[in-house]
Amino acid sequence: MLAKVNSVAVNGLDAYAVTVEVDLAAGLPMFTVVGLPDTTVRESRERVRSALRNCGFAFPQRRITVNLAPADLRKEGAGFELPMAIGILAAEGMIPLEALQGVVLIGELSLEGGIRPVHGVLSMALFVQDQAIKCFLVPAENAAEAAIVERITTYPMATLPQVIELLNGRQTVRPVERPLRMVDEDPTPVSDFAEVRGQQLAKRALEVAAAGGHNVLLIGPPGSGKTMLAQRLPGILPPLTQEEAIETTRIHSVAGMLPPDQPLLRARPFRAPHQSISDAGLIGGGSTPRPGEVSLAHNGVLFLDELPEYRRNVLESLRQPLEDGTIAITRVAAALTYPARVMFVAAMNPCPCGFLGDRLRPCICSAAQIQRYRARISGPLLDRLDLQIEVPAVPFRDLAADGQGEKSEAIRNRVIAARTLQTQRYRQSRAYCNAQLRPGQLRKYCQVDAAGRALVEQAVTRLGFSARAYMRIIKVARTIADVEGAEEIHTAHLAEAIQYRSLDRQVG
Repeated sequence: MLAKVNSVAVNGLDAYAVTVEVDLAAGLPMFTVVGLPDTTVRESRERVRSALRNCGFAFPQRRITVNLAPADLRKEGAGFELPMAIGILAAEGMIPLEALQGVVLIGELSLEGGIRPVHGVLSMALFVQDQAIKCFLVPAENAAEAAIVERITTYPMATLPQVIELLNGRQTVRPVERPLRMVDEDPTPVSDFAEVRGQQLAKRALEVAAAGGHNVLLIGPPGSGKTMLAQRLPGILPPLTQEEAIETTRIHSVAGMLPPDQPLLRARPFRAPHQSISDAGLIGGGSTPRPGEVSLAHNGVLFLDELPEYRRNVLESLRQPLEDGTIAITRVAAALTYPARVMFVAAMNPCPCGFLGDRLRPCICSAAQIQRYRARISGPLLDRLDLQIEVPAVPFRDLAADGQGEKSEAIRNRVIAARTLQTQRYRQSRAYCNAQLRPGQLRKYCQVDAAGRALVEQAVTRLGFSARAYMRIIKVARTIADVEGAEEIHTAHLAEAIQYRSLDRQVG
């Protein structure tokens, strides 16, 4: 007898339908899985066999063939084990075939018949809602994640017998209720800018960067507060919209990094990978492609501390994602695309010892050492860092001051006001903020008067800025004008933007 069970799988971030076809035929007892299964799927045979036996069902002593259609796409993971077990029981006549119509099942089985969670359930649920499906049976631990999606009924399943009883109509399981939408649920940032002593220029620069979504390079000696400033940057970014939250959660779900008690991410991600990371770890990929750190930081902040200490090939792999906001991973079997729209924040010392330019501690590095150290960062990558900020050592009088600085909440309100202006300005374009403007949009939205044009021309001539650096100066000036509430870009806005590029010549 033949039984067909609806399931779903994830390829990259997108899900697709999988039909688990189970055929029981006469012949020597054999359990075969076809349809390009990976090692995990092939091992599912033993888990399905043990789960059925330990739940009190006799495993058929017949020739069992399981086909995972479509056969030309590679199947990965243990999520097909529940559909396989149900398909075997349906082929045996223990579950009516009509009960499987309009139902999608996903889940890994334990040897005792429990249903374990799987990765990528949110992407699966988004796919299921567009199909003619009446219900989605998922592991209980994934139920809250799937219930975020509208227009489908999600049932949390804990054990294999519970699924069988539900399909036979002998048990009623209440569908999980959809969680509340993200109204008034924006998390309060743990770290506050008020804790940072001094560094007014760096704080102002990070406010501008947050307001326009710009990339930042912080340069200063050890202990000047570079990491402390970067860690507080997510606290001044606008709250995630519902669409951004779902998009970000999908990535973490597929990567298996979604917290079990948090089905929908509400805080912008902050990722700070170590200098030992590989290019696949940062960008994504591997033998089984997975999102990298730059995709996990999507809609948030990617922070690389001690930037010159990263391997050259790792840093150069960032150039295309920072420009396009996406990651394209090409393999023989398929080509995957992951989103990677991040604020890139990097920090570095001015020299190998870290004390070049320090007023109290002398630098012990030679000119050749400093040149080699700075040359680890290529010019094209530097061009993509809109603001390059000097973060000097904090004087003792600032460290010992009694008062606190401006709180993150006040800075964030100004950032949100500036982002609101940009949203209204670019509502008919693909840009979300000033950092995403294309050359054609620059001419339309970032007009500069004659005096401002002369100032920028002088800076480009004297400092040797590239065309990309010039365009980023204009974008930053547009953001500064938005922070100030000005409709036009004035000369003062351009002068401040040029000031933030003044380290180009020193670091390049």
